[in-house]
Amino acid sequence: MLDDIDIPTLSARPGIKWAQADGAIPAWIADMDFPIPDPVRDVIVEAARTDLGYPAWEADPRDNPLVGAYVARTARLYGHTPDPAGVRLFTEVIQALQAILYVATEAGDTVAVHTPSYPPFLETIERMGRRLLPIPMVDGRTFDADRMDVDLRHHRCRILILVNPQNPTGRVFTRSELTTIAELAERHHMIVIADEIHADLTYAPHRFLPFAPFAPDRTVTLTSASKAFNLAGLRCAVADVAAPTVRRALDMLPPLLLGQPGSLGLLGTLAAWEHGDPWLAEVLALLERNRRMLMAALPGRLHEPEGTYLSWLDLRDLGPDPAARIRDEARVLLSPGPQFGPGGEGFARLNFATSRPVMEEILSRLTKFISEQTITN
Repeated sequence: MLDDIDIPTLSARPGIKWAQADGAIPAWIADMDFPIPDPVRDVIVEAARTDLGYPAWEADPRDNPLVGAYVARTARLYGHTPDPAGVRLFTEVIQALQAILYVATEAGDTVAVHTPSYPPFLETIERMGRRLLPIPMVDGRTFDADRMDVDLRHHRCRILILVNPQNPTGRVFTRSELTTIAELAERHHMIVIADEIHADLTYAPHRFLPFAPFAPDRTVTLTSASKAFNLAGLRCAVADVAAPTVRRALDMLPPLLLGQPGSLGLLGTLAAWEHGDPWLAEVLALLERNRRMLMAALPGRLHEPEGTYLSWLDLRDLGPDPAARIRDEARVLLSPGPQFGPGGEGFARLNFATSRPVMEEILSRLTKFISEQTITN
């Protein structure tokens, strides 16, 4: 059933991805087109049928079952056992990032990010009055460690936001790269905020490695079931605050100042992490298929994504912002590359988390458009 969804069915959805498509096929925002896992749907329906009152664990946050589920799942999948005492719950990864920046930095402090990067992170840095230090992804594949070392020292950087798997390039950082980042964090006394929300979406033979074991005293890990299980609207995220200084700073705030996820978000996330793996395995097989289709249809336009369901298309021969032309002329909605900061000009991000019929139509429109431009030029 996951692979049978067609465009008319999807066009009736009220969510932002399809509601704002304006007749185009949306392949922009990081939502999947697949229906949510049955265990998630079942637990939400049951909660709505029986009890939406205050949850039992609210009396003592240490009793929250999501904390134990996160710890157990991280240990089982990635061989790292987080300290339950450091786990804090937020409504989403962006909110958690803003909370960490709020307690760990001040206006004017420098925050480093591998670029191109996720636009809401760049906007957060700007809106909070912090200074962006771009760490360029060389050819979309890696970073220059020596240059990074010099830049961090010159700018007295306080925070590095590490997005792994990387958005938008789909890179999964290697053990060697993570070791280098940990060494740089220690050398420059930095906190690393590791956004690992796409960790479950890693393709063999690549292997996702959590960053916390590389520099536990300097790491805050952010994650959620929202990407791997298509649950963004439930608003539930985890911050694994291993860094003691950040943990103490957060605990000095009034307990509800930063809000908290609701019962349905917690229940849905719990169901996904404990019972959603069969669904995820099926989705990963479809994403792997779509990834191969994309590589075959657009050779030379992208590096093979190692993780995520996002691809970073090189369309520089079509102008500085090709996504606008593709939207207007090919009627496919992509994320414009310039939104992703330095290094984004001439690129566009494509979301390939959809069914075969939709993927085939997207690729048909894109290849036709690119071919026509090539002939014209």
